[in-house]
Amino acid sequence: MERIAVLGAGSWGTALAFVLADNGHDVRIWGHRNEVVQEINERHTNSKYLPDVQLPDGIKGYGLLEEAIEGVEIIVLAVPTKAVREVCHQISKVGKHPYTIVHVSKGIEPDTLMRISEMIEEEISSSVLKDVVVLSGPSHAEEVSRRQPTTVTVSSRNMKAAEKVQDLFINQQYFRVYTNPDLVGVEIGGALKNIIALAAGITDGLGYGDNAKAALITRGLAEMARVGSAMGANPLTFSGLTGIGDLVVTCTSVHSRNWRAGHLLGKGHKLDEVLANMGMVVEGVGTTKAAYQLAQKLQVKMPITSALYDVLFNGIHPKDAVDKLMSRGKTYEMEDLVDILGDRMC
Repeated sequence: MERIAVLGAGSWGTALAFVLADNGHDVRIWGHRNEVVQEINERHTNSKYLPDVQLPDGIKGYGLLEEAIEGVEIIVLAVPTKAVREVCHQISKVGKHPYTIVHVSKGIEPDTLMRISEMIEEEISSSVLKDVVVLSGPSHAEEVSRRQPTTVTVSSRNMKAAEKVQDLFINQQYFRVYTNPDLVGVEIGGALKNIIALAAGITDGLGYGDNAKAALITRGLAEMARVGSAMGANPLTFSGLTGIGDLVVTCTSVHSRNWRAGHLLGKGHKLDEVLANMGMVVEGVGTTKAAYQLAQKLQVKMPITSALYDVLFNGIHPKDAVDKLMSRGKTYEMEDLVDILGDRMC
């Protein structure tokens, strides 16, 4: 049994705390909303984020971060991308020994273009940071908390740390965990799939059918592999759980907040209105901005990302963005694979 702190009492942090408690661990979950922490302790529920789910007794809520991480060696960081720096800064201030940080956030920071692991390493002093592990894959919190079969991937520069996290989370009944040494690919796949999920929601909101969604998923995967490879990722990673797997689940399910946000945009709602009504962070919006900047920096073609950027930040109507995508010049479907393989062989 391990004592583990989960920082972030949203749906995904609570679901992962659920898995860890099911596995017999002593789990502490920290949240910044006192009413959520109180409900976890008194009712063993988190109705705001996981309605109709009874949490295991092994989960205890904390309102003070310093108390939550007291005596733990593993910290699961389950906060939105925009909160990562602030929470890591607090860890660095109150931490008393080196921790292994398992981050489950899926995003890229706009402007700095840093991955989550890079942000963590920049904010937490080396005296308090032991290893960084990423956990990612096709996983709706609602299904995990109902013990429905789920598979995810963990990665780290220290694969022994990744294997330790694999052991902590794996549950033979419903939560299977794989390892992958490609840290960059796992992080990029988990982040960029939210962009394609937003676009998929928009096409559904516009009333387009399965053909359009299949095209988005397929060509979206090509964009992910293209920019990931330019950053040093293994292209094969995107054919796995954090690529195709995450794309399928976020582009086709009403559980996906990115799909839901895109669907509202396709129906004609304005971005500010959509974000105000979601109640949870839509990571794909900030990631679209970061990926657009990244494509320009790396000189990588990302037409779907560029079209979505225009919709979100330049006021382009979604229908006009789709028309622009469809009218692009003709090209060879496998040019991405040819380019990637050519770069690897040179």
